[in-house]
Amino acid sequence: MGTAATAQCQFGISVHFHRNSRVLHPKVDFSSSNFTHNGMFSRVNLYPNSPSSSTSKGCDGRISSLPDADYFFLDKVPTPILDMVENPIHLKNLSSKELRQLADDIRSELSFLMSKTQIPLEASLAVVELTIAIHHVFHAPVDNILWDVSEQTYAHKILTGRRSLMHMLRQRNGPSGCTSRFESEFDPFGAAHGCNSISAGLGMAVARDIKGKRDRVVAVISNCTTTNGQVYEAMSNAGYMDSNMVVILNDTRHTLHPKLEETPKTPINAVSSTLSKLQSSKSFRKFREVAKGVTKRIGKGMHEWAAKVDEFARGMVGPPGSTLFEELGLYYIGPVDGHNIDDLLCVLTEVASLDSMGPVLVHVITKEDRKVGNSQKQEILNDSSEGSSDADWLPCITPPQTFSDCFVDAMILEAEKDKDIVIVHAGMGMEPPLKRFQDLFPDRFFDVGMAEQHAVTFSAGLSCGGLKPFCIIPSAFLQRAYDQVVHDVDRQRIPVRFVITSAGLVGSDGPTALWRLRYNLLVIGAIVQNKNRVRRGIPIEIGEGRVLKEGINVALLGYGSMVQNCLNAHSLLSKLGIEVTVADARFCKPLDIKLARQLCEDHEFLITVEEGSIGGFGSHVAQFIALDGKLDGRTKWRPIVLPDNYIEHASPKEQLALAGLTGNHIAATALNLLGLTREALLLMC
Repeated sequence: MGTAATAQCQFGISVHFHRNSRVLHPKVDFSSSNFTHNGMFSRVNLYPNSPSSSTSKGCDGRISSLPDADYFFLDKVPTPILDMVENPIHLKNLSSKELRQLADDIRSELSFLMSKTQIPLEASLAVVELTIAIHHVFHAPVDNILWDVSEQTYAHKILTGRRSLMHMLRQRNGPSGCTSRFESEFDPFGAAHGCNSISAGLGMAVARDIKGKRDRVVAVISNCTTTNGQVYEAMSNAGYMDSNMVVILNDTRHTLHPKLEETPKTPINAVSSTLSKLQSSKSFRKFREVAKGVTKRIGKGMHEWAAKVDEFARGMVGPPGSTLFEELGLYYIGPVDGHNIDDLLCVLTEVASLDSMGPVLVHVITKEDRKVGNSQKQEILNDSSEGSSDADWLPCITPPQTFSDCFVDAMILEAEKDKDIVIVHAGMGMEPPLKRFQDLFPDRFFDVGMAEQHAVTFSAGLSCGGLKPFCIIPSAFLQRAYDQVVHDVDRQRIPVRFVITSAGLVGSDGPTALWRLRYNLLVIGAIVQNKNRVRRGIPIEIGEGRVLKEGINVALLGYGSMVQNCLNAHSLLSKLGIEVTVADARFCKPLDIKLARQLCEDHEFLITVEEGSIGGFGSHVAQFIALDGKLDGRTKWRPIVLPDNYIEHASPKEQLALAGLTGNHIAATALNLLGLTREALLLMC
């Protein structure tokens, strides 16, 4: 006989969790064989022929599907409930008590991974219970579950068959740091830059309705991404389309404004829990719909009066700000305690039963500092971390200076002398060095969050007001504000200094470049350091490059970070008795045409090297030397650029090798041009 656990809710709502030993649910095979040799993830088979035997109780908690991972998991704390879960369908048989234990197991697993890999997983620690509740109530991958923020998806990855590879997270051939349609069918849409889940989810919901299907769409957003306009554009359109979909706002109560952190927050207690269950109950929702229908038939005046009463009632039941979502056309429910499994199951089960009720927003409150529930587990985790003898897990005592460190040091020196200098920062997450400037000049530092379009035009306004703004936006995010750069800054001749971080290859971030592990700051001005401290800045003549090494026959013209790789190539070639010229372009536009012309006149071969795509710096150089007639004579030009495809996540060294941008690749190109093919092949071995 099957057993059932029931979670009792207020107002006669009951949520049943059935456990029937006679019912065999299909299992998903997520063994390591589902991952191809090149790091891509094959689409998994939802209904394999043979069941797996790894779901029995009594497991020691270690992941053993990958033999070479045994050492990594040697000191891992047992996770018995998590060991029973290979994919979301196994959550259906767990009682609410077991689901709470599962939350502890996942939190323990994430904490362990964080201690070993040094990858920040706090955002996923905050949404463990929410992730479990979503997968328990909804039926992925039939139901589409979309996420806005990739850092919140690691618990989701663990529950959807990628647990055995999580120790390789963001490494080459390991799971991506983002959700990916190519990695798992449980990822219906890629989450990386944020703000896209409601738009994509609405598209899926409308397509579902047109095709007459009945699957459900769940979009999880964050209070961090609500600074972006696309979220509100999508909500407004969702309210207008009135298609059934569920939006879950994961609110960690973090804000960009410290003063708002001190304001009173809507309490999460028994009263709010009861009100949330009331809002989500069928009887309450049907009552509102019936009342609206009656007042519409009575007349316009009565309808307007009823609308005001309804708005007042919503303001009484919901917290401050809830009417914003209602005005956009989303039915608001909340706030709900994001760490209370029973409340989450009750509300989401009711929401999942919606028929023809339009879009719903469930407001969930979570905490990023949520600890492992079992204190004993935490002690074991701490002990294992302290006793580790592997130096790879230990943080560097003296971290290396980054371009960001040098830039911020220079900015602080200049800001002390010039009171008009201000910084505007946009994007998700702020580079740590910028915190020093913010602390010293809080009134001259503006972090607008994921509002890149606003950041650019805001900077233009600051400049019009007589200030000197430095607009700092990561390269991947600046794409959103391209129109503002052109229309609101360039066409109006407004002086705004752009500092574009994370240009080029960004290591484990992969092609999405969500978190900033490398900082390539493209700024005008040289930085002179003395014992790692910036002393003074030496202005550079705009559009002026420089020659670093003198040689013959072949000239290497490097741009940005590739100049160092050109110097590495120079060293390799020097050992073979071949001297080449190395030049640092410094600027793409305006191009140092005098330098480009001289390199062509003095060398038979010109090689441009850039960490950019086709149509960038090299093409700009080629355009000039072609029009200048330099390609009509003996000079031959060869570009070295990024391949015309996305470079997946790996270490920066591995990415450069995959892209053909290492010193060895550059040197081999020069050797080939000189007719030394054999030497070029030996260099690449």
